[in-house]
Amino acid sequence: MDEQTKTYGSVRWVMLGVLCASLLLVAMDATILNVALPSLIDDLHVGPLEQLWIIDIYGLVLGGLLITTGALGDRWGRKLLFISGFLLFGVASVIAATAGSAAQLIVGRVLLGIGGAMVMPSTLSLIRNIFTDVRERNTAIGIWAAVAGVGATVGPIFGGFLVEHFGWSSAFWLNVPVVLVTVVVGLWVLPEYRTPQAGRLDWFSAVLSVAGIVCLAWGIKHLAKGEATLVDWAMLLIGVGALAWFARRQLRSADPLLDVRLFRNGAFTAAAVATLLAMMAIGAAMFLISLWLQYVHGYSPSQAGIRMLPAALTLLTASLLTPMLMEKFGVRVVLGVGLGAVALGFLLLAVSPEPTSYPVVALVLVSFGLGDGMAVTAAAAVLVGAVPADRAGQAGAVEETNYEVGVGFGVALLGSLHARLFTEHMTHLPVPPDRVEQASGSVGGAAEVASDLPEPARTELLGAATHAFDSALTTTSYLSAAVVAVVTVGAVWLVPKGFRVSGGH
Repeated sequence: MDEQTKTYGSVRWVMLGVLCASLLLVAMDATILNVALPSLIDDLHVGPLEQLWIIDIYGLVLGGLLITTGALGDRWGRKLLFISGFLLFGVASVIAATAGSAAQLIVGRVLLGIGGAMVMPSTLSLIRNIFTDVRERNTAIGIWAAVAGVGATVGPIFGGFLVEHFGWSSAFWLNVPVVLVTVVVGLWVLPEYRTPQAGRLDWFSAVLSVAGIVCLAWGIKHLAKGEATLVDWAMLLIGVGALAWFARRQLRSADPLLDVRLFRNGAFTAAAVATLLAMMAIGAAMFLISLWLQYVHGYSPSQAGIRMLPAALTLLTASLLTPMLMEKFGVRVVLGVGLGAVALGFLLLAVSPEPTSYPVVALVLVSFGLGDGMAVTAAAAVLVGAVPADRAGQAGAVEETNYEVGVGFGVALLGSLHARLFTEHMTHLPVPPDRVEQASGSVGGAAEVASDLPEPARTELLGAATHAFDSALTTTSYLSAAVVAVVTVGAVWLVPKGFRVSGGH
């Protein structure tokens, strides 16, 4: 047992509990509104594009800031950043909960993203500092990944219950007492850590990283939606250019925000890409499946949330078992099997006959949970284990940037693609001309229009929307399965044969 482990003793597991409590809320907020969309549509009258922004602006802002906040934690102190970020998260929750318009809700989600960006790198980097024994650290990371993944998957379950019984704002009020308790305990038990002799923060590079990710997301969102203008193309190019400029500055910096040379390590790169693709796939799938459960099958928010439970249970089990599996079979096998399970889930969804049945969806959710648990846990262990303790904030930023941007990009890209395909299938509708655009814009819009129609027009419109949703889901799933399969092959190829996190590489 090393000196640091002796110093912290059993309190280190209490520290892990504090970090995981905060992580659970940050992760839940990425998906908790998925089942609240129908209520939001009714109360705030949000359109299809506003729906997507409300859902994914949180993850995009969070992901865009993680590189900067990871560097801030290394310099200013990880405990300080963690406590400050979680307090902001609580304030932002109040702003979102009291929203009377889509604009205020989006502002609240933006502030939640900023607070979450301050919290998340601190959780993983503090784990790196608290657990110096490799085997213990891998176990702690397995618990961390389980909480992060389960938070994203149980978000719809808690959200569904709260929305159905207390209204959509309760999904945000839930955060406030947890924030207060966690901050008080965190001030008491968490250690402070900052990088010795760290240089000044390169604010210009920080701006480049944020602008690059946000502009790239903007461009991808509008291109996928099929409504891209010259401004959208310009935003996409600005995003690519800003990220390229950022990478160039980091290569020339003696104390970079993100040491991009780490990506020369094949295992490190494979882990980063695996996290990004796994979360893109799962983020989009959870978003679309939650809509499918409520609008196509008519389940209430809490019923829809409960039916997404197979993903959470499987993910929890897979995350906790992954450290043992990595030790026995190596990172390469675990990462490949995890990504392969994600691809299999999409393939099952694609080939299932229409109308898609819930037993098929339950099997798909199990596949996603297995893949997410194995791939993300293995990737986190590789990323954190590949860097020295004074660069743990950077490793945490890479892992969590890919995690959160993956969810946001998945909803933005695959969600927009699905919406576009849905609209293309919605033709010859039995609705007044002034309501065609609303009915064909989203499955929620079609349901709202149908509620005002007499029979048999109502049944005909709902039938058309169900067919359009299933058809669009089939095409989106085929494409997703193909992309994840290609990335699986690439990730397995990049990881050296026999690579192990504890192997002294």
